[in-house]
Amino acid sequence: MRSSSPLPPPPALADPTPAAPDVPVRIESAAVVYGRRRVLADIDLTVARGERVAVIGPSGAGKTTLFRLIAGLAKPAGGRVETLGRDTARLTGRALAGLRREVGFLHQQDNLIPQLRVVHNVLMGRLGHWWLGRALLSLLWPQQIERARAALARVELADKLWALPDELSGGQQQRVAVARLIVQRPRLVLADEPVSALDLRLGREIVALLATLAAAERSTLIVNLHALDLLQGHFDRVVALRDGRLFWQGRPEALHQALLRELYGAEYRALHLDEIALPA
Repeated sequence: MRSSSPLPPPPALADPTPAAPDVPVRIESAAVVYGRRRVLADIDLTVARGERVAVIGPSGAGKTTLFRLIAGLAKPAGGRVETLGRDTARLTGRALAGLRREVGFLHQQDNLIPQLRVVHNVLMGRLGHWWLGRALLSLLWPQQIERARAALARVELADKLWALPDELSGGQQQRVAVARLIVQRPRLVLADEPVSALDLRLGREIVALLATLAAAERSTLIVNLHALDLLQGHFDRVVALRDGRLFWQGRPEALHQALLRELYGAEYRALHLDEIALPA
């Protein structure tokens, strides 16, 4: 009788990821069209490795679509988009999955799975790095628990390893989402209005945490911000969109009230932007 032995894991696939480029995001004359509606037009933007960029603009300006374009979730209808050295229009299947493994996405809602404990939610950041058998096993018994615990410690939640998401406050849930990014170790982080559901104090904490982690990991950070009070002290550059086009870009300290009035139009007073301490 022949003895049986456990099947070895499948051999590791060659990683198609190129060396980290000095320009992780390069967009040239890009456009995005949904149906007959042009959402983005003539976008030219480059983001340097390690740069921290805030994206601002009124509702419907195309900010979220810009993030989807960079992540390869939306294809350009014209122009060219390169993310981490790869032409996103040409990516399909395994190559597209490889890009998404290197791009961390933090949403307005934390996207935690409420039925799973914090440790499982954090380790979701490793799924793109594991073969299928290990990913399924981790749902039964979490793999790399110490990695998850260390990530939670960096966001000051080490004692919440076995908690359920609904046992946490909104700010704590967003910190768990940040811990998920830590274990993913992306080279590019796209945070799409990550603090819009939080009060200003918690928003400051999350933005400061993202900026600190990006500096520590030498990753590139792009954040879509609704609250302009959070711009100062954390970003190298501000990019402003209006009506799907690049309206302005520059250092945060170069912003002034006249520019914001023109950028936001009817939303300027509704968002209380006149209360932000900026030059007139």
